[in-house]
Amino acid sequence: MNIHSLIQLLVVIEECKLAKDVVAEFELVLRSYKFDFYGVLKQTRPNIDVANFILAGRWPDQWPLTYVRKRYMLVDPIARYSTQAQRPFRWSDAVAALKTDPLRRRMEQMMADARANGLIDGYLFPIHGRNGMLGSMTIGGEAVDLSPTEISVFDAVARKIFWRLLELRDEAQSFEGAGAADLKLTKREMEVLNHLADGMTSIEISRLLAISNHTVDWYMNSIQDKLKARNRQHIVAIAFRNGLIP
Repeated sequence: MNIHSLIQLLVVIEECKLAKDVVAEFELVLRSYKFDFYGVLKQTRPNIDVANFILAGRWPDQWPLTYVRKRYMLVDPIARYSTQAQRPFRWSDAVAALKTDPLRRRMEQMMADARANGLIDGYLFPIHGRNGMLGSMTIGGEAVDLSPTEISVFDAVARKIFWRLLELRDEAQSFEGAGAADLKLTKREMEVLNHLADGMTSIEISRLLAISNHTVDWYMNSIQDKLKARNRQHIVAIAFRNGLIP
């Protein structure tokens, strides 16, 4: 068990002065666990280049191109399940949890492509803030069984790496800061608001969050009432003005 190297990593990350040193120390521990691939990500959004949200990562050579070209972001079962999960989960568990999803076939196609690229299984560690999900850390490759204790420590490592990389990029303050109006919105309303600001339709948001189109519209109406907006365009304008959208 490499639990001691994980615990030590929590201390080392804080002492690193450069982002590349944080990544190097993290990769050393990942190799000891036989994880070949990983990503530390700010919360990704459709219609925006995924590369803009990557804090650090290493993937199979062809996988990023395949992921973008086939538009897997809209059906990715790990990303979809992460919007519902409050705790770390295994990739295969996310696929099983979404077995009745109407986009199941596309999900299965994506996972088959992932396995063909060496992404057999892995884990995702969601990182939450008061406005909802801020980002995540995912690790994978060959199937590796982590103990509950190791999962808990990896979860702590995920948060530590995420915030340390943001600090070293001078981005932490923008994630921590928020306008006064954000206290009026629920976590799910904040998620819907961010996707609306990205230009997504109700149907696209419903697919991404695995909820009905009518439920999305219900959230939209609630947000509009709380922000006293005239329409959806006005919602986005008010959100930007009040710092709800970074």
